[in-house]
Amino acid sequence: MDKGKAVMGTGRRWAVDFSDQSTVPSSRDILDPPGFSRASPEQKAWEVAQSPFKNLMMMGFMMWMAGNTVHLFSIGITFSALWQPLSALQSVGKIFEPFKDNKVELLMPKLVFLALNLGGLALGIWKLNTLGLLPTHASDWVSSLPPPQEVEHSGGGFAFH
Repeated sequence: MDKGKAVMGTGRRWAVDFSDQSTVPSSRDILDPPGFSRASPEQKAWEVAQSPFKNLMMMGFMMWMAGNTVHLFSIGITFSALWQPLSALQSVGKIFEPFKDNKVELLMPKLVFLALNLGGLALGIWKLNTLGLLPTHASDWVSSLPPPQEVEHSGGGFAFH
């Protein structure tokens, strides 16, 4: 055998021919397994749009388990509940980039995604309020209020025996 000649003919020794000229059924002819379906890009976009709902339920449960007292775990869970929706809201375009196509309408999935993440943000703000970390009462702003005007004066007096 000459160096540089393939066994089956001329060409490179280690070249692979990917053209399918065989009579053997290829993998494209095999049926999908049960429970597997090839989803359209629009269906996948809806799945991505509804994924924050799972995160919302998990965060709600974790915040409930953390309780209403201010300690390291509850503050960490609360700020995680605030951070995740904020980072998701900043990257909406990047998240839906794989589904961008002229045939796929992405407005409604994006709006659902935004609404669910805003709901997660509202859940985090509600938890901050229940922990007492939001200044929502007048007593939270006492240091910035001017001192009240004196209405009565007292001074001197007589001693009664």
